[in-house]
Amino acid sequence: MSTTLETTATASGSSSLAAKWVATKQQTRRVWALSKPYFSSEHKWQARGLLLAIVALNLGLVYMNVLFNDWNKLFYDSLQDKNAAVFWQQLGRFSYLAFAFIVIAVYKFYLTQLLEIRWRAWMTGHYLQRWLTDQAFYRFELSRYAQGTVAGTAASAPDNPDQRIQEDIGQFTALTLSLSMGLLNSVVTLCSFVGILWTLSGGFTFHFQGSEYVISGFMVWMALLYSAAGSVLTHYIGRPQIALNFQQQKVEADFRHRMVRVREYSESIALDRGETVEHAQLELRFGRVLANYLALIGAQKRLIWFTSFFGQAAVVFPFLVAAPRFFSGAIQLGELMQISSAFGQVQGALSWFVDSYSNLASWRATTDRLTGFEAAFQTLAPVAPADEAPAGMAVRTSDLTVALPTGAVLLAHTQLQVAAGDTVLLSGPSGSGKSTLFRTLCGIWPFASGSVERAADTLFLPQRPYFPDGPLRDALAYPEKATAYSDAELQQALVDALLPQLSGQLERADAWSQKLSGGEQQRLAFARVLLKKPRWVFADEATSALDAAAEATLYQRLRALVAQRQGGLVSIAHRPGVAAFHQRQWVLEPQAAGSAALFRLAEKPA
Repeated sequence: MSTTLETTATASGSSSLAAKWVATKQQTRRVWALSKPYFSSEHKWQARGLLLAIVALNLGLVYMNVLFNDWNKLFYDSLQDKNAAVFWQQLGRFSYLAFAFIVIAVYKFYLTQLLEIRWRAWMTGHYLQRWLTDQAFYRFELSRYAQGTVAGTAASAPDNPDQRIQEDIGQFTALTLSLSMGLLNSVVTLCSFVGILWTLSGGFTFHFQGSEYVISGFMVWMALLYSAAGSVLTHYIGRPQIALNFQQQKVEADFRHRMVRVREYSESIALDRGETVEHAQLELRFGRVLANYLALIGAQKRLIWFTSFFGQAAVVFPFLVAAPRFFSGAIQLGELMQISSAFGQVQGALSWFVDSYSNLASWRATTDRLTGFEAAFQTLAPVAPADEAPAGMAVRTSDLTVALPTGAVLLAHTQLQVAAGDTVLLSGPSGSGKSTLFRTLCGIWPFASGSVERAADTLFLPQRPYFPDGPLRDALAYPEKATAYSDAELQQALVDALLPQLSGQLERADAWSQKLSGGEQQRLAFARVLLKKPRWVFADEATSALDAAAEATLYQRLRALVAQRQGGLVSIAHRPGVAAFHQRQWVLEPQAAGSAALFRLAEKPA
């Protein structure tokens, strides 16, 4: 029985070590995959040059520590021997050693920070470009919706991509440089001082059962045992910090995101008197932040208890071991101090894992989040460029099938076309998928198949238009530059869109999405159309916040614009007044249960 238990325990230990080795290799591959693009980018020579300079400065600091170790022996021996000449000579030597150390340390810090910020700037730009390309930012949100709706769907959809770009990248670059240079410093320090300590420590002699035994390099073996024990205990005490750091970043981002939502929808929340609900939700999210943080600092406290004891014991440990040789007269005070210094360097190098564990836990969590972010980009299928519609046609579809994120088919095998002179009204019951079809025709809906051909000179009007914060002229011309239009053109567009009161405020900077009412925002969106004069216009409930008179005026001007440009108009609307401005009508009609799709598209006169 004991043999079986022993074999099982050995197998279990081997399996655990193998699993840890595999996890370490995977972590190394993840870090390399995140780091390699910058050091292979267009800035690679600058980045590699900085990295080599930092490595050289780290090696220089280790060399200075070797010189200080030698200085310790000479200086303290001069004190013991009361040799004033050597004492003052060594003080003079210390001054230029200290000056050289300070210069190296300052430039090591400066170049490390310089590489860190340049690396972060490149990674931020890299991920911003990927996030804002092929509507990845929009498709991530759709994937998260699907993930929350159907179990197991889009499991790789990242939470809070803004935080991953803004915060995680900064932490990754800072910690990667700090930890890698710290590890390099420890390895070089160990190689530099282990020989010194081996020579200084001499042999440890002891007797056992009448025989005499000598352990060469005794202080080296003691440093190794001391550090190994500390590393093992540190890992088992501090291991919970990895998961807690990962969770802390997530709950902090969730709390911040909820506050941003309150700011964005401040008017709606105020009208609904929703302050109590929002306060409760924010308290709930902050409660998660607080609970996880308390668990994290509890784990950190337990680790600090041990590492503080470990560090303080390391100060006196070499004196305890070497003291018998000093008091016996085998070594002098200078050699004792040199042994203490060399032991501290070797023990510190071997204890890099102990000293860096909290940073390693945070770095591991940050790396996992960025790796997940990178994996999410890899799972996104590339957006196929829309085919150009034939001349004189706004849009033409062939065998178009539109699905919901849940997988349910909304429309199946549908043929549509809008030609010059067409004015089409898309209608149907609420929730029938009108806006989803609108998104498909725009080319941003990923859950669709078939062919969609679209004209280039097309402008889409959503129900809730977006306006960037800043000068009004920029909000009006978005996404083009306002300098593409004259002040007279910008002002005329505002007047034509029934916003004459804003025509003299082009330079005024504001948060227009919150400053303007819903109706004013929709009129400002119409001003964009009248400014840019597209040939084809697709409008999704674009006048839902306007009164009937304003709606009629703007639609008259919209029809006149597309007629002048020999284009067409497609609108989604529930209000009967909009139908008068359209000649054709597409109606989404529910189908019977068991059909291939939830709705079918029927065409009727408007």
